[in-house]
Amino acid sequence: MAHPRARREDLDVTLHHCEIPVDEDVVRALVTEQCPQWAHLSLYRAGAGTDNTMYRLGTGLLVRLPRTADKAPSLRKEQRWLPRLAPLLACRIPEPVHSGEPTGVFPLPWSVYRWIEGDEVGPATVSDWAAFGTDLAAVVRELHGVDLMGATRTGELSWYRGGELRACAEWVGRALSDCRAIVGTEIDVDTLERLWRTALALPEPSGPQVWLHGDLRPTNLLARHGRLHAVIDFGGLSVGLPDAEHAPVWDLPPEARHACRHAIDIDDSTWVRARAWAIGVAASGIPYYQHSYPAFVAECRARLQAILTDERTS
Repeated sequence: MAHPRARREDLDVTLHHCEIPVDEDVVRALVTEQCPQWAHLSLYRAGAGTDNTMYRLGTGLLVRLPRTADKAPSLRKEQRWLPRLAPLLACRIPEPVHSGEPTGVFPLPWSVYRWIEGDEVGPATVSDWAAFGTDLAAVVRELHGVDLMGATRTGELSWYRGGELRACAEWVGRALSDCRAIVGTEIDVDTLERLWRTALALPEPSGPQVWLHGDLRPTNLLARHGRLHAVIDFGGLSVGLPDAEHAPVWDLPPEARHACRHAIDIDDSTWVRARAWAIGVAASGIPYYQHSYPAFVAECRARLQAILTDERTS
């Protein structure tokens, strides 16, 4: 479920205050105590993200542990909803097989999933970016078309990215100012701020609320045989408006981005709001992770540059 070739620099860093220390001994103790049937399996660090760290268990399992207490509810959410969503989706998604309980060695819930074979999405693993964008569009359309099964935008299924842009105006404004102070003239933050304000001036979307993955960045997509194979990390799963769901297309090459937009038939207003979400999330990531997660900062910078390139060439 995680990328099998995780970058070493992403594995051993502390990203947040109050992060819970985890190492192989901690994970081995959790598995031995709560999953003795798997205690004999090999174990090694397999990946890390902004919210979780991951260990591969044997050849067929993945252990996922939240970095901080406020990330833990996302695992419970996945354990509850992914088994209900999986039969309704053609694309493979994570399959929880054990819900780990807090213990003395690790005070938070944790989870075990089936391992999903796949490669990190990139030029070495995707052979046709236009086809990849069409594949991604099919996943988005299918997820957004799934019945809500009684779920509502409350509690664990309410996340800012499924809400209205105006509710984020204050913190995005601060993020753009902080970003400008860091990047200087390397990135045209003035143009990004203008694009953000253009979206704020639009009417808010009035369409129905849908299921949202919440973070369809390339690092949460797996490729196989050159095509999209699986979507992982549903920690941002929520119910809400779909505009922000399209924001990560600016993390993909233009061929994929334009194919995805065409296949979903995204109208101009939705596209402008999606771009604004892409700006807000990336601009906030640069100051937050500037000293702790250089790979993530590089992703944010690349996204903002892609937005600016699109603006110049449109």
